[in-house]
Amino acid sequence: MPVRLRIDRLGHRGDGIAIGPTGAPIYIPRMLPGEEIEAEIEGDRGRFARIIVPSEDRVRAPCKHYSACGGCSLQHLAEPAVADWKRAVVAQALASQGIQTGVVGPDTSPGYSRRRATFALKRTKGGALVGFHGAASHTVVDTPECHLLHPDLLAVRPALARLAELGASRKQTLSARVTCLDHGVDVSVTGGKPLSADQHARIAAICADARILRLTWEGEPVAQLARPKLTIAGISVTPPPGSFLQATAAGETALQAAVLDAVGPARQVVDLFAGLGTFSLPLAAQAEVHAVEGEAAMTAALADASRAGPGLKRVSTETRDLFRRPLEPDELARFDAAVIDPPRAGALAQTERLAESRVPRIAAVSCNPQTFARDARRLVDAGYRVEWVRVVDQFRWSPHVELAAFFALEHTSS
Repeated sequence: MPVRLRIDRLGHRGDGIAIGPTGAPIYIPRMLPGEEIEAEIEGDRGRFARIIVPSEDRVRAPCKHYSACGGCSLQHLAEPAVADWKRAVVAQALASQGIQTGVVGPDTSPGYSRRRATFALKRTKGGALVGFHGAASHTVVDTPECHLLHPDLLAVRPALARLAELGASRKQTLSARVTCLDHGVDVSVTGGKPLSADQHARIAAICADARILRLTWEGEPVAQLARPKLTIAGISVTPPPGSFLQATAAGETALQAAVLDAVGPARQVVDLFAGLGTFSLPLAAQAEVHAVEGEAAMTAALADASRAGPGLKRVSTETRDLFRRPLEPDELARFDAAVIDPPRAGALAQTERLAESRVPRIAAVSCNPQTFARDARRLVDAGYRVEWVRVVDQFRWSPHVELAAFFALEHTSS
């Protein structure tokens, strides 16, 4: 039986939230604050919603796959309202920890600029589906059109379909992580069946036709047409298969600018969770950097790139699991500034060591406002102040929020 509801606000996942007949919150996908709707209630979810009074901020979603694909959940919301909401998500997360500071941005990446994506590949009777899972579903939605992805990612879709036809059973869904590099794409496939020698040869031919520079299958190198290269801050890096990099070049540039601003005149910098050197390499133009990363292959790639990079100051590298073995205060004492860019879970243990170390300047990058705010509280309690927080939106039309922030000791000039 449909129930009439009014949407009060957006949740952190982009769902509209209404108060149901029992007083409990009800979550309804793709609804907006202020809208009057009718929906069937099942548990804490609203289904089969019908809009009676639409929001003034509601717009027509530009992508024809929007209703089926689970990749974007906010295309129905006008972009100025998306920006306001993402700033508010960060401000609310900080306020929940008793931190009040200005939140600026977002720096929003343009459409058709997403340079990495993980496609779902499903073999069918007539060929293969190449796309993404539907919202909260295992169903693969074929998506020949996407307003987010870089054209080079869309161009490789036919080759991915051929890979699925060749290496997937009808019961399997393959996962293909595809990354744009300087002169082609890198593909890493998981979930496939073991390949024969003949299939290896056929995959190499597919890669040659589609300008796939390198392909790994279940972690095994299958084809490499040329040395994969990725330019970071003007420095050429050879990334290991499936390496993490920022989702868009524009987002990477915005985060690098924020980190350089926060580090300021520091001459000895530690980069924690350094990855391939997104921040280490631009920082090395002005400071000596000690880069710490848990993945040995990425540490090696960064070390090689920094040695070959012209005009860089010294970059030392260390492979270390910062969750199990965070750098201790005495190890951090020699640095003028620290950069920390942890995964979504944050890095509470390492943040506590930073707080004890009294490093004068900290540049923090985060993809999770809640864990960022939790960790920020530790720094504030230790005598740091939050000078600024900048939102960077590399995932437009999604509830995903990234940010950069600058922490300074109270006695340190900003």
